[in-house]
Amino acid sequence: MEKDILRDRMAGCLYGQAVGDALGLGTEFLSKDEISKYYPQGLSRYEQFIQDKHRSKSIKGAWTDDTDMMLCILDGFEEGKFNIRKIAQNFKDWFKTDPVDIGLHTYNVLSYSDYVDNPFFVAEVQWKLNRCRSAANGGIMRTSVVGLPKDIADKEIEDICRLTHPDKRCIGSCVIASRIINALVWERRNMSVEEIKEIAQKYDDRIAEWIDQACTGDIRLLNLEDSATMGYTLRTLGAALWAYFHAADFESGLLAVVNEGGNADTNAAIACAILGAKFGYSSIPAYYINNMHNNVVYKKRVERFIDMVLYE
Repeated sequence: MEKDILRDRMAGCLYGQAVGDALGLGTEFLSKDEISKYYPQGLSRYEQFIQDKHRSKSIKGAWTDDTDMMLCILDGFEEGKFNIRKIAQNFKDWFKTDPVDIGLHTYNVLSYSDYVDNPFFVAEVQWKLNRCRSAANGGIMRTSVVGLPKDIADKEIEDICRLTHPDKRCIGSCVIASRIINALVWERRNMSVEEIKEIAQKYDDRIAEWIDQACTGDIRLLNLEDSATMGYTLRTLGAALWAYFHAADFESGLLAVVNEGGNADTNAAIACAILGAKFGYSSIPAYYINNMHNNVVYKKRVERFIDMVLYE
């Protein structure tokens, strides 16, 4: 019975990631006004997607780069831990497929010819070229799987983020999200605001204000649609924490985040990974799973990973 519960929460986390990512594409980069125009009743189903320039080449129900990169990490898990070099190689191999919608910072890092041999150095160089100001959400968007092994260490979480995103705000975001997921899955408990803030203090003082904003009941205060900063890691962390603190169930949290627009696929990917870990796979409406593109392939990869975590 214990392993059934663990499996339900792990699968919930990984399917939550993909479902949030896939549905979020429908409102990605849209403002609230545009969402009201294109989806008068709100976006809730894949087949509603408008066919504008950004979405016209995408398959409805398909996940994006967020989940692609999460799977690169998942496939780097072996012998009870994540193999950093293998993950770096997986990122590079994925990059060579010319993926759609890859973030600019991640693109620049993975473009280096010696990335696989020196990923931390390359990521640091690129960050410094941006005057140490780049704190994009490309690290937190893929971190869901990192929180699933029982005895994951903070250093391991940090290193996986640092493969592309060395800014302390990015690293802190990843550690917070991963620790929340780990506590939900293995301890079946919600971390308190105080615990989350203790983690934040280890990384960057600016994280605390986003935790406070997420504590408010009004998701609109996070301004997720802001065109200038929608890709900021702390804005995405705020969306995830808002869902964690306030969503009554998986679907209501999914739809609330998606219909705020902005970087909606990334926001919903990590928010729904957390909600899936909290409420379980059994809480995700069957429609979102059954109509997800490549669900059969995804299921095999997810089940293999969960078996490795539980039985190896």
